[in-house]
Amino acid sequence: MDNAKIAFFDSKPYDMEVFKTLNEKHGYEIRFYKNHLNIENSILANGFDVVCVFVNDSLDKEMIDILYGYGVKLVALRCAGFNNVDLKAAQGKLRVVRVPAYSPHAVAEYNAALILTLNRKIHRAYYRTRDLNFALSGLMGFDLFGKCAGIIGTGKIGKVLVRILKGFGMEVLLFDKYPDEAFALEAGARYVGLDEIFRGSDIISLNCPLTKETEYMINAATIDMMKKGVMLINTGRGKLINTKDLIEGLKDGKIGSAGLDVYEEEGNYFYEDHSDRLLPDDVLARLLTFNNVIITSHQGFFTREALTNIATTTLDNIKEYFLNPEKEKYPNEVCYKCQ
Repeated sequence: MDNAKIAFFDSKPYDMEVFKTLNEKHGYEIRFYKNHLNIENSILANGFDVVCVFVNDSLDKEMIDILYGYGVKLVALRCAGFNNVDLKAAQGKLRVVRVPAYSPHAVAEYNAALILTLNRKIHRAYYRTRDLNFALSGLMGFDLFGKCAGIIGTGKIGKVLVRILKGFGMEVLLFDKYPDEAFALEAGARYVGLDEIFRGSDIISLNCPLTKETEYMINAATIDMMKKGVMLINTGRGKLINTKDLIEGLKDGKIGSAGLDVYEEEGNYFYEDHSDRLLPDDVLARLLTFNNVIITSHQGFFTREALTNIATTTLDNIKEYFLNPEKEKYPNEVCYKCQ
């Protein structure tokens, strides 16, 4: 179906550029909308075969029913996570496909960048020297060599991160619901229980998906298990961390630093310019006051290679669907019954 119509939501200039270029070989009719998909603007999807959405577009049961009523056949997620889609509601109505791996190196390297920046206080040094303050007090870090990193989630991103941190000479502990013991042996790391990661790690990195099991896995109880001064890195999903408990951990010094590329309520703020407005989110505002916290706007994926891979896989997913709309399961499909 070369003339498939795609409604593209939450589109940014960089999305439009890469998708327009790669769509030349497909010839789909794409309509780009800047806003997130929501109930108020859902009428924009009427008459389209596909809706293409990103991480902060919410497809709950009501939205699924609306899209189905409009004749939409396919939801194409241009991201790996699918926690923003009610898969149970979509069953039997809409097929849902995603981009499971766009560039594990991009996100893993970003993890490492956050670790190095927080540890060596590079963000603080940058602002100091611009004010001609060349003092070193308050900027001391520690050698990564010989320290222990705990990686929660050893999918493609987690595995690349293991190799990066092993390159610094770190001991690496792993946790995953489905451990890959062959990889751990080859990489010189080992799988342990979550308790051991919490108690033994100098740095903890969250690289797992958001599920009912992992929601708020970092909370007051698990923070209490951690080493005093632990560094916490999250490039996964915001709700892996109970942010209010994180703030308490930062205030009492239990958490020495935190690098957050995601936030619980990021859908209200990330990817948009709010610099001329007051910030109504008191929790986010409080986080931004800590000089040992770095918050970035879900940009870990944001490399040229990753954007190209996202667009390529998304358009190929759509092509795969229209080649055989009745196929039992597509390679990158997510569905309620197969979770």
